[in-house]
Amino acid sequence: MQNYKSAATIHASEILITSPSIQQLMKKTKILLIGAGGQLGAELTQGLWKIYGQQNVIASDIKDAQGILKEGPYEKFDVMQRDKLFELLKRNEITQVYHLAALLSATGEKDPRWAWKLNMESLLFVLEAAHELKLHKVYWPSSIAAFGPTTPKQNTPQDTIMDPATVYGITKLAGELWCEYYFRRYGVDVRSLRYPGLIGWKTPPGGGTTDYAVDIYFKALKEKKYECFLSPDTYLPMMYMDDAVKATIDLMEAPAEKVKVRTSYNISAMSFCPAQIAATIKKHLPDFTITYQPDFRQSIADSWPKSIDDTAARKDWGWQHQFGLEEMTTDILKNLNSV
Repeated sequence: MQNYKSAATIHASEILITSPSIQQLMKKTKILLIGAGGQLGAELTQGLWKIYGQQNVIASDIKDAQGILKEGPYEKFDVMQRDKLFELLKRNEITQVYHLAALLSATGEKDPRWAWKLNMESLLFVLEAAHELKLHKVYWPSSIAAFGPTTPKQNTPQDTIMDPATVYGITKLAGELWCEYYFRRYGVDVRSLRYPGLIGWKTPPGGGTTDYAVDIYFKALKEKKYECFLSPDTYLPMMYMDDAVKATIDLMEAPAEKVKVRTSYNISAMSFCPAQIAATIKKHLPDFTITYQPDFRQSIADSWPKSIDDTAARKDWGWQHQFGLEEMTTDILKNLNSV
């Protein structure tokens, strides 16, 4: 169901309601987005507002509403409070949940036990609620962190060896299996994408290994220089935030019979290394310089794929990306210069 314009012509935050069927759907859909304060959450909230209306999309996080999230319905709550979650879902007659709350890769390595507890228990609370309260759909994000050192690095297949090397990746692999279990055992319509590194300009980096590709744009404009924590030739799969929002909504709007993968779909747009993104930025900012000081995140990045095969997503529900490295860099620098 295509209910918004191409991200090639407008941003995901400018999705428009265009058909009577969507207007009718709005009356039946109430969405709770958990972890809305993160990098993806804020922009996904905006995209969902444009489809379903602000009154039907409740953003939530453990912290107070920030930025754009102040403009719509918001609930401050801790997803680890199971009873509060159930109460919130019932009180607001929620039909769909987007569960984004998690500790990311680099942050999770600093406190592995808490990363496991937060990432796993919160997902199970949401899946339990979806089953018991008969929610229509659940979205939960996985990650390329679910792969590992012995996973094929080039064009990583949809189905392959998965031996994650971080606690974040371990929780993502386990979470994928829980999602598939709840679908097959209880019929919960849970859907998932294995995100590559996500790059946006509206929110600061959130503690991920791929976040150098976010921070570098801020530093390039402000300081004309950047010290990268990865080596110059570290290739990783990446995606612009507009495409990530589009992919998420495309998957959730797809008819259930087209969603054939119930663990998590590979998803991809581009792959590049720090030296390449620096060279692209220099085309716009000739004085920009980059240095390299690899730290503990280098070993994390080395355990991940260099490129992703997302044929299944493109075949099953028509996924198509819109932004490559050049287009993304132009768009980010233009927007950061205007704020």
